[in-house]
Amino acid sequence: MTRVATILADGRELLYFDDRPGAGPRPADTRDLPPREPRPEIRYDRVADEWVVIAAHRQGRTFLPPADDCPLDPSRPGRATEIPAPAYDVVVFENRFPSLAQGVPAPPGGLAGLGRCEVVCFTSDHDGTFAGLSAERLATVGRAWVDRTVEIGRMEAVEYVFVFENRGPEIGVTLQHPHGQIYGYPFLPPRVAQALRAAERHGACLSCDVVADEIADGSRVIALTDDVVAFVPRAARWPYEVHVYPRRHVPDLPALAPDELGGLLAVYQEVLGRFDHLFSAPAPYVAGWTQAPVTQHRDLAHLHAEVFTIRRTEGKLKYLAGSESGAGTFINDVLPEFAAQRLRDAHP
Repeated sequence: MTRVATILADGRELLYFDDRPGAGPRPADTRDLPPREPRPEIRYDRVADEWVVIAAHRQGRTFLPPADDCPLDPSRPGRATEIPAPAYDVVVFENRFPSLAQGVPAPPGGLAGLGRCEVVCFTSDHDGTFAGLSAERLATVGRAWVDRTVEIGRMEAVEYVFVFENRGPEIGVTLQHPHGQIYGYPFLPPRVAQALRAAERHGACLSCDVVADEIADGSRVIALTDDVVAFVPRAARWPYEVHVYPRRHVPDLPALAPDELGGLLAVYQEVLGRFDHLFSAPAPYVAGWTQAPVTQHRDLAHLHAEVFTIRRTEGKLKYLAGSESGAGTFINDVLPEFAAQRLRDAHP
């Protein structure tokens, strides 16, 4: 894999990650873009003990453009996109409409939304999927995630790096091209902070115990190798939800050896492929990588991916109503053991 850095017309960074060396020089961004002036801020909810990001400038972001006007496709004569090159393997660039950014001025009496938001394009194929990536491309994506986890973790104010993908208009995606994102937060997200507090009370990594228990039980296991396990959690919140863990305790993606990373991504990709075959059409999903914070509790946090869909059955979605959105208590309509069996049966 090779990495080539360039700068877009409005000053944002763009990185090409190539499957193989020798791709040659990259064209310059010829667009006439207005100056970027993101002004996100963070505000603290004292009652909930949570941080909230305010990013009003994102109201004008691109929303579900037609396929022939996709800003994540390669550029072609007469139509320049976010990627100036006529072809690419994997591309990472600063989000044009970031929820968090570097160099943001503080609002009067408030706190600036310092951080980083990047877009990761997995393929130049507009109709591709993560589950359909070749083994070579999967390795390139993995190395790009490792690179960005390290680099973003070194940026000003970043406390936590979150790698994720949203797929499907039902989830709320604004661009259909296969892509994910990476956020560098200036605080620990609530779910991460809550899990670390539980591990602190336990005095050790709770995920290690969960992994051992799920393997021993076996009823909810979707895939199992010498190094990786994927399972539906016993207390799953979503109708179809799978967690993918390295069996060895590692804090984050950069801590994996290259062969471990390859094995983990292969099982992760298999899980996404099973989500594609649960229903008559590929399921919309959210997939995110839980990693250790940049500087703290690295012994208590266990790297893993969480994948879930909001589709609870054919033609029906799981909406977060009063008990979930209002009270914060999930009610799952699907028995986790049943979901595990459906996922084991769902394959090409």
